[in-house]
Amino acid sequence: MPELPEVETVMRGMAGRLLGQVIAHAELRRADLRRAVPPDLARVVTGARVIGFRRRAKYILMRLAGGQSVLWHLGMSGRIVLSPPGTNAPEPAHCHLVLVTEAGWRVGFIDPRRFGLVDLVPSAAEEAHPLLAGLGPEPLEDGFTPARLAASLALRRSPIKTVLLDQRVVAGLGNIYVAEALFRARLHPARPAGEIPRGGVARLVAAIRETLGEAIAAGGSSLRDYVRPEGELGYFQHAWRVYGRAGAPCPDCPGAARCAGVRRFVQAGRSSFYCPRRQR
Repeated sequence: MPELPEVETVMRGMAGRLLGQVIAHAELRRADLRRAVPPDLARVVTGARVIGFRRRAKYILMRLAGGQSVLWHLGMSGRIVLSPPGTNAPEPAHCHLVLVTEAGWRVGFIDPRRFGLVDLVPSAAEEAHPLLAGLGPEPLEDGFTPARLAASLALRRSPIKTVLLDQRVVAGLGNIYVAEALFRARLHPARPAGEIPRGGVARLVAAIRETLGEAIAAGGSSLRDYVRPEGELGYFQHAWRVYGRAGAPCPDCPGAARCAGVRRFVQAGRSSFYCPRRQR
């Protein structure tokens, strides 16, 4: 599933082409996604001007003049395809929603497995939407501080990786970027969250910010279905230090001869990767 950097990249791509545009045509071709698409969505967005974009966790909010926001979630296999005016390329399969602007830009929501969703929410009540209510702080915003994270971790016996994947603790983190941040923070993914000292929590906050910032700058990580809205790949997968590198030397260890190699184990049904020399 696309994580925060991929969703942020998609949102920025959409904003760069659609901000200020008027939606001249909307066509809903399939309403039975993960949640039923509102039957009046096409009517609501047709003729509306796009006035803003916002990402919340792994969700994209496209704000329209008139007070409504379109909520997008890519799910496991969903992607947004942006086509410039005059494009005659064949339309991708599994295109469930099409928006066309007055300037001719075409937006397609593609989702072969239909685990994504599109919904409508009043812009003034975005945070009250059932999928957004209760989410934790955004890790790239000022509210995500060592003190706040330490309070969330206090007395918790669950592994730190499991806790960080809880969207009520930190919004938007997923398996890849938690693994990479824990490596940078020198913390073992199985370490009980409540046992991490204050200095370790501060390192972790800095590592999460650093990892996400670098990933966004690289356009995210391209795995399976993820590409940017205009078709380019993300490149952060080439900078992974532990994720998917089981058996490979740790990039920070002093030579392969002294490195046990990155190890993999399963936590809560997901692969975890760590360096036994660096992460404690």
